[in-house]
Amino acid sequence: MIVLGIETSCDETGLALYDSRPWEQGQPAHLGVLGQALHSQIEMHQDYGGVVPELASRDHIRRVIPLLKRVLKEANCPIEAVDAIAYTQGPGLAGALLVGSAFANALASSLKKPIIGVHHLEGHLLSPLLANEGKRGPEFPFIALLVSGGHTQLMLVNGIGQYQLLGETVDDAAGEAFDKTAKLLGLDYPGGAALSKLAEGGQRGRFELPRPMLHSGDLDFSFSGLKTAVLNQVKKAEASNTLNENFRRDIAFAFVESLVEVITHKAMNALDKTGCHDLVLAGGVGANRQLRAALTNMAHQKGGAVHYPPLELCTDNGVMIAFAGTLRLLQKEFNPSNLQGGFDIKPRWELSS
Repeated sequence: MIVLGIETSCDETGLALYDSRPWEQGQPAHLGVLGQALHSQIEMHQDYGGVVPELASRDHIRRVIPLLKRVLKEANCPIEAVDAIAYTQGPGLAGALLVGSAFANALASSLKKPIIGVHHLEGHLLSPLLANEGKRGPEFPFIALLVSGGHTQLMLVNGIGQYQLLGETVDDAAGEAFDKTAKLLGLDYPGGAALSKLAEGGQRGRFELPRPMLHSGDLDFSFSGLKTAVLNQVKKAEASNTLNENFRRDIAFAFVESLVEVITHKAMNALDKTGCHDLVLAGGVGANRQLRAALTNMAHQKGGAVHYPPLELCTDNGVMIAFAGTLRLLQKEFNPSNLQGGFDIKPRWELSS
């Protein structure tokens, strides 16, 4: 079964083709990726300091057909050979989601193929199964740590479609805290990667920032206070005329250190409370080197294992949607009668619902 995946939830337009045969035959999941194409809108939104929804939607409209042609050419696959279509149904920006939904439904109708809406976070959650690391993948049940610009959640994953929310942020997501802190330090949007790189040159000990909810006893997160603590330090530096490059490096180091410690602590607590041994890290912040190193080190000490998606799949992409859609379709035994198309989107959609 060949599935076309379409991702348009925010500021990346991603399309991909996935062949289910390797997965069904017990082979590594990444072997099923036939082709993929991705366009990022980051450069377009930089002047505005964030994603402009209307501009994002218009750009998805411009990109989706050329990207489809590129994917089909890369895979050497005619459109008629596609057996089903999966698209991001939510959560995300309503206008952006509508572009993908409309395009997917139009294709499905013209080709008379079944269609399935996919939860964006489920795509991220399952993407580490596509890693080509030469080692075993996570085994159900496992803990999923979803860390991105819009979400920070810990989920218990008992199987495909079987997700239980264990904890989440009560205010800012981790990626949002990265971007806002980067802006305070004069870094361009999106500032997460730049802030992490800046932190690599910083020194430990100059600033002691809070570890919000580190000992709260639950698995929830909070990052707005951490961002405010950075703001207070920036104001002090401005007042004393010490807002220089050394200050930026050291405060960036302290910020990343605090955030990573909280996330790692909560993730390990989730493993302890559930008895799981495998942790899956997914979402855009999953590419952060400091977080990966801390999780790997602590999991090793506890005798567990951490599984990461390929770096190119940490951002939004069509591969994860095609793959998640494939697994859902296999569960439904690929019966077109129970997959009704519709232009329905879910800008707000709980994964555990």
